Amino acid sequence: MAVAREELQKDLEEVKELLTKATRKRVRDVLLAEKQKLELEIKNQPPPKPKDVTEEEKSSLGGYTVKINNYGWDQSDKFVKIYISLNGVQKLPAENVQVNFTERSFDLLVKNLNGKNYTMTFNNLLKPISVEGSSRKIKTDMILVMCKKKREEKWDCLTQVEKESKEKEKAAYDTTDPSEGLMNILKKMYAEGDDEMKRTINKAWVESREKQYKGDIPMDI
Repeated sequence: MAVAREELQKDLEEVKELLTKATRKRVRDVLLAEKQKLELEIKNQPPPKPKDVTEEEKSSLGGYTVKINNYGWDQSDKFVKIYISLNGVQKLPAENVQVNFTERSFDLLVKNLNGKNYTMTFNNLLKPISVEGSSRKIKTDMILVMCKKKREEKWDCLTQVEKESKEKEKAAYDTTDPSEGLMNILKKMYAEGDDEMKRTINKAWVESREKQYKGDIPMDI
């Protein structure tokens, strides 16, 4: 993709140069149409992939790399803020804490903290962010990643994956039939439970059916 984008850019530059030399209207019209076509193609090309610091930097550093999984987050009208706790991070040179932002992702790399490298990657952020307006701050035992919102609106979660997961979970329980919602919950508990949980659910099911047959429970659960 990068090669294709580069070639299109070269074609566009050449067309622009020809336009400066063309004098006949028909030739200029053809070149202008080609210029617009190339500009549209370049615009529709995917953006170049940002430098993957987590791979390139790791190869040149000693120690080993730890993936960061624990974090906290909140938001204001203008920013989504991600808090990452790392003991002693404030003692590192500023250049050892790097964050690369794109419109829908960011990569964090912390180099050589007590002989280890730390990485965190967020892909498919819930909404677009401003790359230029985003930044990171180093505090005592903490890194604060500040993602500048492109639009001042509330985020319900951080990523599209989280959103889809929540929607699927909600759909499993959100039903106009209470008994159907209960059955969905029981099925989930049964599928994820251990042997003891499955025996308990089976016993409860058998007992509820017996009560129903005796007329104690008028509705089907």
